[in-house]
Amino acid sequence: MNIIATGAGLACLGVILGAFGTHGLQGKIGYDLLEIYKTGTYYLMIHALGLILFGLFRPEKTWPAKAFILGTVIFSGSLYLITFTGIRGFGMITPIGGLFYILGWIGFAVQAKKGVR
Repeated sequence: MNIIATGAGLACLGVILGAFGTHGLQGKIGYDLLEIYKTGTYYLMIHALGLILFGLFRPEKTWPAKAFILGTVIFSGSLYLITFTGIRGFGMITPIGGLFYILGWIGFAVQAKKGVR
């Protein structure tokens, strides 16, 4: 897996989704759903950048990167599902994505403590 390319791709997706939220959703969905959408996009961008940084630091270690990716799919994905379906029950899986984000950051910290390469 090319961690940096994956992070860059997710960052690009975050910009696209952010623009869509601002220009395509505003006024079409309620404020509460728009805020949920924005949260999903914000966390996607933060963790895309985290993925890029991790890839620059420890490209040979993949489990923290996989945790960031899985966290993005579950956390942001569940928030997008809520936004587009209105089914708030999808929010029950959002914390699982948050847990993967936390595991990714713990993994990043452990690898950083070991030093560069």
